[in-house]
Amino acid sequence: MAVTRRRALELAGAFAAASAIPAHAQQNWPTRSLRILVGTSPGGSPDIVSRMLADKLTGPLGQSITVENNTGGGGGIAATMVSRSPPDGTNMTMLTAGYASGVATGKFPFHPTDTFGLVSMVCAYPFVYSVPKDSPIKSFQDMLDRAKANPGKLTYVITSLGSVYHLIGKWVDMQAGTDMVPVSYRGSAAAVTDVLGGRVDVMLDTATSGFPRIRNGQFRVLAVTSPERYALLPEAPTVAETLPGVSYMSWLGVATAPHTPRPIVDRLNAELHRALALADVKEKLAQGGNIATPTTPEAMSKQIVDEIANWKRLIEANNIKVE
Repeated sequence: MAVTRRRALELAGAFAAASAIPAHAQQNWPTRSLRILVGTSPGGSPDIVSRMLADKLTGPLGQSITVENNTGGGGGIAATMVSRSPPDGTNMTMLTAGYASGVATGKFPFHPTDTFGLVSMVCAYPFVYSVPKDSPIKSFQDMLDRAKANPGKLTYVITSLGSVYHLIGKWVDMQAGTDMVPVSYRGSAAAVTDVLGGRVDVMLDTATSGFPRIRNGQFRVLAVTSPERYALLPEAPTVAETLPGVSYMSWLGVATAPHTPRPIVDRLNAELHRALALADVKEKLAQGGNIATPTTPEAMSKQIVDEIANWKRLIEANNIKVE
């Protein structure tokens, strides 16, 4: 792909800014407070995990860390702010799996990996298919059988067209030969009300949101999207047990400004690994349906690139349009 003159100047400026950080400053980093920008509302999993990590990183890094929420642009504004910040590691963002789907659909005009200084994945969790406890749908296979017998009739919850929820639903449709209907909701409260009221058949949700309703008996699990039985809900069958190859773990991951010097990225990476290994952090993550999954920056980059490629194939095969 050709590099425009404007892009070349942007890259040159970014590299110049990065190289302008003296070596001694990198060694003594950080010398001022840090912040984590979160593109979702307070109280959600990205916000909760960000605040927990901020608390655990403050001591080792010797600086205060604030968490700021900015939900504009479906999380894109928070990410853009970090992508345009100075390459000194003091501004971070908690990326979600929606970043990969957003890039794949063109919702986010970001380069898959160069827009940020990727630091580490933080945690992962599956999606879960569930129904009200008194639903006539008895299993994941039963759901597929009903969908095949009534094409275009069985409905399930998604957050928006082109979202990970939507793409997983279409992936299942492709592999199962079904034609289920996604119903979009802005928030889970209205979706839960409609599924419980019988206006929508199936809840497709993240484990972080769906597990509490399953544990309290309000909903009954049909299947989870983890590659193997999920340790935090081992009684739940996987989608892959019925549809081999269909598996997905959603995620959260930390990124900072592009061209942040590698010593700073490595310091952040090491401190994140240390925090995620703490017993109380693992316990709090598990309470929300999460498992810690720290990685290298390179592994984080590969996972994002692979996901984007998979989503693009699904988008093309299903002619999915996102406004």
